[in-house]
Amino acid sequence: MKEIIGKVIVISAPSGTGKTTILNSVLKEFPEIVFSVSATTRAKRNSEKDGVDYYFISEEKFLKMISDNEFLEWEKFYDYYYGTFKKFVEDTIKKGSSVIIEVDVKGAISIKNNYPDASLIFIEPPSVEELINRLKNRNTESESDFNKRVNRAKMELNQKDKFDYFVLNENLEEAIVNLKSLIKKIIKE
Repeated sequence: MKEIIGKVIVISAPSGTGKTTILNSVLKEFPEIVFSVSATTRAKRNSEKDGVDYYFISEEKFLKMISDNEFLEWEKFYDYYYGTFKKFVEDTIKKGSSVIIEVDVKGAISIKNNYPDASLIFIEPPSVEELINRLKNRNTESESDFNKRVNRAKMELNQKDKFDYFVLNENLEEAIVNLKSLIKKIIKE
């Protein structure tokens, strides 16, 4: 009997594209797909829950986990570390469940190197100008952090050709419908 292995689906997008909003809506439609909660060393925001939004851990613990090879991918991003737990992803797909991982572009490419059959989905904004407006309207960071996000977003947009699929978020509802249909296709392959 052939062993059933779950699918690895990776979602990436520049900051401000709406990936978390889209993904939260889509995940409600797929209770059989497991969401991989990342670890981070940044402080928890008031609206966040440990173990739901992220696992909030100390930098010392994170660095130890890096040296113990516990991350499928990790990166230092805006002075904080972020990473995807390797054992969680491996255990999930070995059980036959599919997993969705939300990471930055570099993390997605790193995961593809470890799992060549992973499906990489890039959510793109209608334009760089619209993305900059969305980031400005969020008004969640200093001018310096805002500029870092804009520069980072431009770099990530230049990497989108390394992805398997694209979802345009010009209209939120359309983007949600398109991502749902894409995920249905992927898990049936």
